[in-house]
Amino acid sequence: MSVQKPADFEEFWSNVLKELAGIPIAPELEPIPMRSTEFADMYGVLVTSIGPYRLYGYLSIPKGGGPFPAIYFAPGNSSVLQMIPQGTANAIRSRYLTFSIACRGMRNSDKPYTAMYPGQLTEGLDSAKNYVYRGIVADTVRGMDFLASWPEVNEDKILVSGSDNALLVAALHDAVTHVIAVPSYLFDTLKQAAGTSSYPLEEFSDYLRLYPDRADDVASILEFYNLRWHAPAITAESLLMADHRSGIYNPDTLADLEGAITGNVTVHESERSSFKDGIFTEEWITEKLIGKNAAPIIPEHWQLHH
Repeated sequence: MSVQKPADFEEFWSNVLKELAGIPIAPELEPIPMRSTEFADMYGVLVTSIGPYRLYGYLSIPKGGGPFPAIYFAPGNSSVLQMIPQGTANAIRSRYLTFSIACRGMRNSDKPYTAMYPGQLTEGLDSAKNYVYRGIVADTVRGMDFLASWPEVNEDKILVSGSDNALLVAALHDAVTHVIAVPSYLFDTLKQAAGTSSYPLEEFSDYLRLYPDRADDVASILEFYNLRWHAPAITAESLLMADHRSGIYNPDTLADLEGAITGNVTVHESERSSFKDGIFTEEWITEKLIGKNAAPIIPEHWQLHH
């Protein structure tokens, strides 16, 4: 299946960003004492995205004087909002200012729209205007708007971490300096979906089986989100966490994406070990945001093996 960049690609995203810029962020913060510690304060945050749509997030600020390097956990194809990803050492909140946000449809941001999983990736895929991902990408960018405006953030060290949305916000927001991404469904989507029955890619195949007459329109719409076309706008230093050689988004599949990203890129092929892949990631983050001689902050249950 061939892929082609839409002729109005730049205009499409310029209009999204222009619409978003016309909506005040209107942040509201509320302390969460139960989630605060001796080394960091936690806040619940409300911000406004296009729609207008109110979004909920978690902001953690280390104790002491800033500015602090920041990590933005971009929303993914998941129903649950976490303060930091499950399995991550809570102690990272002592070193980094962290922010996570629930895009529209996720729990905590599910009024008036509640997403289904699976189902979110194809909601409104009957037209470019109705496709929910237009709003989700705007939500992800709005989260970065909020984080980048925070006075205690070190503007030279803002990392976004996640799946495909992490790369989209790195392409669409110039505040991002580093990115860690696990490409999962927005790089040559239909081409990759044709070769697997695994979710989340299978969700697109399910949709086309239900609406076969929409195949051409769906293909055209998804090209606006294809990471292939966004890659040249990514100037941040990037770490792509690839599948193992036997997986879908393995290093060979991601070679074109790697080559198209403007900033420096590291590709790490999964070692099929959450411990080994996790250690690699934490060491990369520490080197880029803190320094080569600093020790990574890793979960206690990993420390005996590191």
